[in-house]
Amino acid sequence: MYHAIGLVELNSIAKGIQVTDVMLKSANVDLLSAKTICPGKYIVMVGGEIAAVQQSVLNGEREGGHMKVDSFVLPNVHASVLPAISGVTPVNKRQSLGVVETYSVAACIAAADCAVKAANVTLVRVHMAFGIGGKCYLVLNGDIADATTAVKAASQSAGEKGLLVHSMVIAKPHDALWQQLI
Repeated sequence: MYHAIGLVELNSIAKGIQVTDVMLKSANVDLLSAKTICPGKYIVMVGGEIAAVQQSVLNGEREGGHMKVDSFVLPNVHASVLPAISGVTPVNKRQSLGVVETYSVAACIAAADCAVKAANVTLVRVHMAFGIGGKCYLVLNGDIADATTAVKAASQSAGEKGLLVHSMVIAKPHDALWQQLI
């Protein structure tokens, strides 16, 4: 498990590839992901020790310049965040459903980390910008009080950057909706 993860999101694929190289050469970090996302954006995610991730992201932001859309460094990232990004989180019990939608991938992943640190919820998945116009959303599961607390924390995190689209909690989701989202 990584002590920290960091991400730089750019509005240029070519610049994203260049930023990836700079980030990897500037600090002792592991490349977790470097890929295109809709609509023609590029994300670079690294993991490692906190100081190394901070240095890598700082250099990535500098190199990205005006093409940087968003970024983050998550020190002490919650253990459920990376599995949710990969879409491999099992859900054992259907409870209340929370969804937070953001304008950037970086804002959503940071919001997801805030959500699972704020309340006893399961981060089911983080859907990153594929086929949804560059937006991102997270889905979480927990009792109504915890889901509400987690969604509020995630919404505040994304809202502070001005990147919150919408958030909501459904106390008892319909079976068909549940199956579609999980």
